[in-house]
Amino acid sequence: MSAFGLVLHEHRAAELATETVAWLQERGHEVRLCEDDAARIDRPDLGVPSAELAVGLDLVVSLGGDGTILRAADLAVAEQVPLLGVNLGRLGYLTEVEPSGVRMALKRFLAGSYHVEERMRLDATVTRTDGTVGTSNALNEVVVEKSEPGHTIRLDVELDGRPFTSWVADGLILSTPTGSTAYSFSVRGPIIDPVHRAVVMAPVAPHMLFDRSMVLRPDCEVRVTVAGERTAGLSVDGRSEPTLRPGDTVCCTGSACPSRFVTFGEHDFHAVLRSKFGLSDR
Repeated sequence: MSAFGLVLHEHRAAELATETVAWLQERGHEVRLCEDDAARIDRPDLGVPSAELAVGLDLVVSLGGDGTILRAADLAVAEQVPLLGVNLGRLGYLTEVEPSGVRMALKRFLAGSYHVEERMRLDATVTRTDGTVGTSNALNEVVVEKSEPGHTIRLDVELDGRPFTSWVADGLILSTPTGSTAYSFSVRGPIIDPVHRAVVMAPVAPHMLFDRSMVLRPDCEVRVTVAGERTAGLSVDGRSEPTLRPGDTVCCTGSACPSRFVTFGEHDFHAVLRSKFGLSDR
């Protein structure tokens, strides 16, 4: 029998989760949820600490939108467990199936009729002037941005240990190809096929002549230092991190551990774009 982990949207997934748990257990499979998610469907017996969810699993199933799947991807990546996204949101760039197709998708997974698509992630190391060092990991993006309305920040950027430029801007986005359709897209960054490997560096409202996004090698080391006298905010896949002080640095590069997404048949990224943006065929 197989072991499945379910990650739920906070408000939308209870009914589908309850049905999916029952269907899997009727067939003898193990099911786990994070403790908070287990409480939402009144199944505390299935709850485990988040750090233990993915250990020994065959598949993590995300029931929600792209935000839910980002959380599920964080839980799955350490154990390199494949991830299946079920779309209960609106855009659903990262999800593979709709709610009506959950059982069929699980049947195909159990039959081995699926493919695994690897998506690059970003490793981020935060070094603070007080000597503390922290690490994070992102599927979409790492963002350094202003923490006070009405004020820009200055960010000194080095590429592979060499000074590149100082951005005076509202912020700077360091994105994966998967994240190129997220925040980076909103500042006119390039759309990149999600199976590609690259780091996108996109300034947010820069106050300088050079206002272009750049596509860098996946192993390029991008170091961002908060310069000037103003603090900056830091977010990793939308999760707020402690405020950055002047002199603090964020260093990003492509991670050696990808997120592994379950797909059925060839994943047509171009068709997804046409659908999401309402592009008509000629």
